[in-house]
Amino acid sequence: MTDHTDKSDLQNEDLHFVDSEKTRNIMDGANGEVFEVFREVDDLRKIAGNEAQSLEVRLEAYEDIIDSEVGDTSLVRARNIEREVGIRQIYLKFEGGNPTGTQKDRIAFAQAMDALRRGFDTITLATCGNYGTAMALAASLSGLRCLIYIPQNFHTKRIKEMNDLGAEIVRVSGDYERAVILSAEHAKKDELYDANPGGDNTDIQLRAYGQIAYEIYDELRDAPLIAAVPVSNGTTLAGIYKGFLSLYRRGKTSRIPRIVAGSSYRKNPIVQAYLNNSDSCVDLKPEQIRETSINEPLINWHAIDGDHALEAIRQTNGWAANASDKNMRLFSRLIREKEGLQVLPASTAGLIGLVEQHRKETLPNDRFVVVLTGRKS
Repeated sequence: MTDHTDKSDLQNEDLHFVDSEKTRNIMDGANGEVFEVFREVDDLRKIAGNEAQSLEVRLEAYEDIIDSEVGDTSLVRARNIEREVGIRQIYLKFEGGNPTGTQKDRIAFAQAMDALRRGFDTITLATCGNYGTAMALAASLSGLRCLIYIPQNFHTKRIKEMNDLGAEIVRVSGDYERAVILSAEHAKKDELYDANPGGDNTDIQLRAYGQIAYEIYDELRDAPLIAAVPVSNGTTLAGIYKGFLSLYRRGKTSRIPRIVAGSSYRKNPIVQAYLNNSDSCVDLKPEQIRETSINEPLINWHAIDGDHALEAIRQTNGWAANASDKNMRLFSRLIREKEGLQVLPASTAGLIGLVEQHRKETLPNDRFVVVLTGRKS
C-alpha cells in the first residue's frame, strides 16, 4: 500500500473488469468451507434470492442461513500455550470457523441482510482478499449483485472464489485506501449499498463484530481480564469493545476487559498512535510501508476505523504493540504445534502483544482471551 493519490484525481480513473491477474502474492488467503456452505443452504438460498417471494419470506430464509452458518465460533483453552508462555487461562477465540475462514463473514452477512431489507440490488466494497470472498458469498446467498474493487497490484487466490461466487471484479490502480474511495464514490453516485469500512454502515459492522464479545460471555459467563486482537483498520477490535461495553452496561458482566491491539511492526496507525501517545490516529507515510506476505493483512497507512479502536484501548486501560514478521511466523507455528489450529501468521499479533507485555511485567492470574481472525490455507 504505497501509492498516495489526491481524491480529486479519482474522477478520471480508468477502471476495467478482469477475471484475475498475476500480481503481488499475499497470504491474506484464509481457507474456508465456502462451497460446502453453499451446498448445505441451497434450499434457503433459492428462497432468499428469489425476487418473486415476498421480502418477509426472503429475509426469514436469509436469517436462517446466518443463524446456521455464521458466528458461534469456538472458544478453547490453550493449556499447552499457557505452559510455553507462562500465562494461565488463555482462551483462543477462533474466527477461522466462519464459512470463508475469517471474521469478515460476520459483517458481510449482516450488511447483505441490511441491503436486502432496504431494497438494494447491488453491494460494493474494496478488498485485498478475505473481505471480498466473504461479501461475494453473502451476496450470492441473498440474490444480490456484488461489485468488488481490488488494487491492481494485488493477487490472491481468493479472487477465483469471488468470481466463482458471481462477484464482479474491478481492478484499480493505487492502494487499498484508494480502492475504498473509488468504491464508496461509485456507491454514492449509483445508489449502491456501500459495505466499505468508515462509511454510513459502520454501526452495522461494529454491532456484527460485537457478537464476538457476546459469544465469549456465553462461554465464560463474564468478561475476561484482557481481550487481545490483531488490528488493521480497527473495526474488529472496536466492535468487540462495543459488545463488551453493552454487556457491562446491561449488568451481564462484572467488568469490561482491557483491550490489547497487535499489528505489524511500525506499519499500523493505531499502534503507532498509542505508542506515541497521540490523541488520534495519524496517517503514516505510504512510501515507508513495506508489505510482506506475512504482514499484509495488518498494515495500513490510514486506519479507517482507527480512532474507534484507539478509544477502545484507552478507555479500558489496554495497550497496543508491534509484532515482527518473525514472531508472527513463530507464534503461528506454536499454535499449530501446541493447539492444532492452522492460523494465518498475522492473526497472532494480538497474542504476541499479550505475551510480550507479560514478559515485561507479570500479569495477574485471571482469564485472557485471544482472538484469532483467520484460518491458514
